[in-house]
Amino acid sequence: MAEVVAVCISEKKGTMKHPVDAIELKVQHGIVGDAHAGNWHRQVSLLADESVEKMREKFPTIPVGAFAENILTEGVCLYELPVGTKLQIGDALLEVTQIGKECHADCAIRQQVGDCVMPREGIFTIVLEGGTVRPGDHLTVLS
Repeated sequence: MAEVVAVCISEKKGTMKHPVDAIELKVQHGIVGDAHAGNWHRQVSLLADESVEKMREKFPTIPVGAFAENILTEGVCLYELPVGTKLQIGDALLEVTQIGKECHADCAIRQQVGDCVMPREGIFTIVLEGGTVRPGDHLTVLS
């Protein structure tokens, strides 16, 4: 069963995200209090812990949020989900809008280990229905 491992935010762009107890998702906005929130197609980022595990071989002390993920999951291969897939997490409903992204030239992980998993295996979503998401919440792929 897929579930949320951690939820993270950053209050300022260009800084690493840090874990929090819960995130509040808002329609046409994203995560309340996150610097990357707004009415655009990348409101919430997700990355599987299984993807992070690949990087831990080179960099064992990677902190949660290092890849700028808002939601760290386990039990589902996120990057195989097609654009348009809907995800139920707690009360919130998300829709996948993008798979991967271009890494910033100054990506700290890429500088330290020569690679970054987010461009290949991270996904981005918009919020269709708001709600609170916490570690331990179940994630259900709806379509």
